[in-house]
Amino acid sequence: MTAFFGRLADRIADIDSIVSVGLDPDTDRLPDEVAAADLPRWAFNRRIIDATAEHAAVFKPNAAFYEDPDGWHALEKTVAYAREQGVPVLLDAKRADIGNTSRQYAKILDRVDAITLNPFLGRDSLAPFLDREDAGCFLLCRTSNPGGADVQNLELASGQLVYERVADLASEWNDNDNVGLVVGATTPDELRAVRERVPDLPFLVPGVGAQGGDTEAAARYATAATPAGDTSGAGLVNSTRGIIFAGEDSDLDFDEAAGEAAADLKARLNEYR
Repeated sequence: MTAFFGRLADRIADIDSIVSVGLDPDTDRLPDEVAAADLPRWAFNRRIIDATAEHAAVFKPNAAFYEDPDGWHALEKTVAYAREQGVPVLLDAKRADIGNTSRQYAKILDRVDAITLNPFLGRDSLAPFLDREDAGCFLLCRTSNPGGADVQNLELASGQLVYERVADLASEWNDNDNVGLVVGATTPDELRAVRERVPDLPFLVPGVGAQGGDTEAAARYATAATPAGDTSGAGLVNSTRGIIFAGEDSDLDFDEAAGEAAADLKARLNEYR
C-alpha cells in the first residue's frame, strides 16, 4: 500500500471507523454563533473537527466552498488543524487538466493527503498526481448524482460501460498503489459490480446521508481486499450535510449534534463491515 492508503488503513483500524466527514461550510447555513467570527468557515470547521475527530477516518473539504480569499485562508487553517488532530485530509477538488496546468494543480498535494480526480482527460492529465507515491488519488467512476448515468452508463464499442472502463483503467494506472475510486452509494448494484471488478482498490463512497444512499452496500463494498483476502484495507464512506448540519434538526449545539451524527453513522456502517 502507498503511504496514504497504508496510513488510512491504520487509522481505520485504530478508531474502528470508515467515516469520511465532509467539511462543506455553506455560508448560507452557518449557525449564528460562528457566522459573526472573523473567519466563519474556519470557526465552524474547527468545532466540527473537535466534535467528530474521534469518528473520522478522514476529513473531506470540498474546494468549491473555499474559492475566495477568506475561504482559502479558512481551508489552510482547517487542513492544518485536522492534521494536528491526526486525521488525514482528502481534498474533494475533482482536478485534471493538461500539461503544466495539471502540474500546478498537483502542488496542492504538498498540503493535503489525498485528492479526487476527473479521469476524462486520460492518463497524461493525471500523471502529476499519480506520480506522487505518498498521496491518495480517487478517480471519479460512478458518481452519486442522478445525472451520473448520462455519461457513466453509456456503452462503449467494447461492450463495457464507461464506468466499468474507468475502473479497469484505474487498476491499470495503479503502479504506485495510490489509486482509489469514487463510487456512489445511491447505485448499490453498480457499487457491488465495481467492487467485484476491482477488489483491490479503495473506494470513496459518497451519497450516504442527505442523498439517501444504501448504507449497507456502502459499508460492505467501500474497503479494498488485503493480501490476506479480507476487506480490512482502506476505504471510506462519506457524509457531509447529514453530519455537519445535523444541528438544524436538533436541540443540541451544532457541533454536539454533528458529533452524535458521526458516531451514529460509524455504528450503522460497522454493523455491516
